[in-house]
Amino acid sequence: MKAALFDLDGVVFDTEPQYSVFWGSQCRLYHPEHPGLEHEIKGSTLEQIFEIGWGGELVPEREKVVERLNAFEAQMHLDYVEGFEAFVESLRRKGVKTAVVTSSNRQKMENVYRKHPEFKGYFDAILTSEDFSESKPSPDCYLRAAKRLDVSANDCVVFEDSINGLRSGNAAKMRVVGLLTTNPIEKVRELSDIQISDYKDLSI
Repeated sequence: MKAALFDLDGVVFDTEPQYSVFWGSQCRLYHPEHPGLEHEIKGSTLEQIFEIGWGGELVPEREKVVERLNAFEAQMHLDYVEGFEAFVESLRRKGVKTAVVTSSNRQKMENVYRKHPEFKGYFDAILTSEDFSESKPSPDCYLRAAKRLDVSANDCVVFEDSINGLRSGNAAKMRVVGLLTTNPIEKVRELSDIQISDYKDLSI
């Protein structure tokens, strides 16, 4: 392993339960006929989410959703998945390159940097939705991360929790570690090489 590529929500930060609450409320408000839609859109960019659920006559509602989302993210708790900090520090000591590859946008990341000034120091690169043209489950984002770190896909390990993210890592022909922070092990196991609940007992 020459590079470790981490998704953000549900992988670095244990935020997925909070996003499930937010998107659950929006999906029930706009799509009561489609229960569980908030789980189907996990790992998607905001643009993709809007294409899925806020098209046609709902396009004018997008601005309201963005305002609610920004307000929600500004007050979110950003707690690291247990053991993450020690694990990523151990990777860096051993010369493994690290990157965040997230469907979140740069505005969201500014919230992260304000709350965690140490965050950037854990990574050699941080790729957001503005850095790739195709989002997960396309492999584009992870392939771009490998290129930026100047490593081959064969030498990368992806850490993911969402179904779209796991599929993205597999499509990039990378090894995949599945976090059990969002989906049941039965679903994660199908799309990952190993499964972990946190980083406490994980070593290189």
